[in-house]
Amino acid sequence: MSESVRLDLWLWSVRVYKTRSMSTTAIRGGKVRVNGNHHKASYGVKVGDEVRIRIDGFDRILVVKQLLRKRVGAPLAAEAYEDKSPPKPPREFTMPIVRRERGLGRPTKRDRREIDRLLGRKERDGRDDWPGLEQLEDRDK
Repeated sequence: MSESVRLDLWLWSVRVYKTRSMSTTAIRGGKVRVNGNHHKASYGVKVGDEVRIRIDGFDRILVVKQLLRKRVGAPLAAEAYEDKSPPKPPREFTMPIVRRERGLGRPTKRDRREIDRLLGRKERDGRDDWPGLEQLEDRDK
């Protein structure tokens, strides 16, 4: 039987995630694939496996070159995998993320218009986008 290391342990030891519990949470959340398939945190990673990690909306593709069981320094961790990730697009080409403070409640009409403008949606112009508006107008006549 070939040698293997737990997936969550390997991701933590090569410094993809700061803690082992963070790597386990990402695996459970479906952010990590090994050879194109979702696996449990206890799955055994082998040399040559392709690990895809979804971080901040971008895929990071790592090919396992070395099995590590303990967390090592960044230079040694970089030698344990081959990074085949495509380069991230420049910041100008990425869409801004709209985040609201917690506890502010529903967005106001003004906030919704600003969000629509940021996301490039057409502005809402009253009741004309309601389904069945024609029926209501016919009833009023």
